Amino acid sequence: MGKITGFKEFDRQERPYKPVAERVSNFDEFVMPLGDQEVKTQAARCMDCGIPYCHSGCPVMNQIPDWNDLVYGEDWEEAARNLHSTNNFPEFTGRICPAPCEASCTLNIDDNPVAIKTIECAIIDRAWEEGWVVPEVPEQKTGKKVAIVGSGPAGLAAAQQLARTGHDVHVYEKQARPGGLLRYGIPDFKMSKHLVERRAKQMEAEGVTFHCNRHVGVDTDVADLERNHDAVLLAGGSEDPRDLAVPGRDLDGVHFAMDFLRQQNKRIGREDLGDVTPILAGGKHVVVIGGGDTGSDCIGTSFRQGALSVTQLEIMAAPPEKENKALSWPHWPLKMRTSSSQAEGAERDFAVMTTHFSGDKGKVKTLHGTRVDSAMKPIDGSEFELPADLVLLAMGFVNPVHDGMLKQLSVSLDGRGNVKADTEAYQTNRWKVFSAGDMRRGQSLVVWAIREGRQAARSIDEFLMGASTLPR
Repeated sequence: MGKITGFKEFDRQERPYKPVAERVSNFDEFVMPLGDQEVKTQAARCMDCGIPYCHSGCPVMNQIPDWNDLVYGEDWEEAARNLHSTNNFPEFTGRICPAPCEASCTLNIDDNPVAIKTIECAIIDRAWEEGWVVPEVPEQKTGKKVAIVGSGPAGLAAAQQLARTGHDVHVYEKQARPGGLLRYGIPDFKMSKHLVERRAKQMEAEGVTFHCNRHVGVDTDVADLERNHDAVLLAGGSEDPRDLAVPGRDLDGVHFAMDFLRQQNKRIGREDLGDVTPILAGGKHVVVIGGGDTGSDCIGTSFRQGALSVTQLEIMAAPPEKENKALSWPHWPLKMRTSSSQAEGAERDFAVMTTHFSGDKGKVKTLHGTRVDSAMKPIDGSEFELPADLVLLAMGFVNPVHDGMLKQLSVSLDGRGNVKADTEAYQTNRWKVFSAGDMRRGQSLVVWAIREGRQAARSIDEFLMGASTLPR
């Protein structure tokens, strides 16, 4: 693949970032693409490794060595076709995926994996620029009607696959515009929303109908949906946030992270925020509780809003600076990672627990915490305080929201409170109701949602037609 000796001749090169001082002044994307020749050189590093572990590392099983070889041979259009054969939205994953494929790359044994994510993004961006990405309209309709609840990556992937095979697909989204987490959770500086809008227009041309401002189970009857469609896919995500039950939680200024992020995305999209209280970080000492991607997004957003300081707290101990390759490779390793947002000036602290908040006149002013041992037990004498004018809870999500649609449907839930369905049929206990994405598997990556949406689409197609030509 690529150039057989390329991995010995060329060093790994990633896309550079704009300087911190420049990028925190706006919400624009700040990752600077490589030139075509530089991307070709990176593709040349893909070695003839015999067993491409990147395949198993990638949830959608991208044919990475194949499109690396095509880029090296300058056949960009065929590379784009190959990339789309496994991934409906590579411009999303090329920007926001943590790239487990790179962790699985054979060259990662020496900490120099192929720049797979950079190459993927370059292929799809060029494909859009050249006009190679066009609506794929089915030659004939099946006469079957499918409802999809939720327009996040799982719902979008399933909708596109099902529409292309000829079904009449209707996507129901509770927000004003399609995209789900892609639009309302991920900050614009990580992924511009014109990318989502562009795909939605493509899908509409392929026959997908979006019904926005329709909250199924609240203002849209789920029984009618089930009655009027031949199949229903539940792809509403995992939106019940993990809360922090400590004294002072009810003080003004303590908010769930997603409420903060959603508001900012709506501001940029010029959407009406309604009658909610604005959550803004400007001129404040911000504390983010939770060390994952959502917490990192809160950091970057806070800096761009003008926060005085941002501190991120994590209850887990600090991971090792470097993984033990002999034990971890080719799997995703536990090690210290610093996101672009964290590198913008955030203070990070590990193995700490919040005990309570205190404030003045109903507003939060101070976070009180303690350090914890390996069993997460408080260490006597380690108590501390942090100034906190805004506290953002980014501790993950426990399960999909049960009230409304799920209770009305009486679908079975698994032990973690997610909709119960296997990864073969993706079918719930209700005959023509399916589920995929975070609503089924729990909070996860966009790339996993795309995979589940694609696989669920094939299962639905088989359910409706008796057989399917859609890929899994």
